Amino acid sequence: MERVTATAITKYVRIPPRKARLAADIIRGMKVEDAALQLMASQLKAGKLLYKTLHSAIANAETQLKVQRRDLKVKEVRVDVGPVLKRSKSKNKGGQVPVMKRTSHFTIVVSAE
Repeated sequence: MERVTATAITKYVRIPPRKARLAADIIRGMKVEDAALQLMASQLKAGKLLYKTLHSAIANAETQLKVQRRDLKVKEVRVDVGPVLKRSKSKNKGGQVPVMKRTSHFTIVVSAE
């Protein structure tokens, strides 16, 4: 039997990948309904952002593959490094310190069982 997968990608999200991976680890391998509940209940900023990507992946599976939501499982969650916005902060004696504003790319793959 061929395994059916649907993907959703969100790019240039203004959250450091290290923090986003904490939320990604929560939902890896879960059924999508349970994963959505976990992300909504989590206090992490990345939880709300990943929820939007998960919701998009579920919608892609339902519309393109004609698969029902209850049959879907989170197959893969990736949080990749995006470009870094480099800023600086003034310090004493005319000095400066770099401030790295990191971004992330989210990829969620859901599959039908």
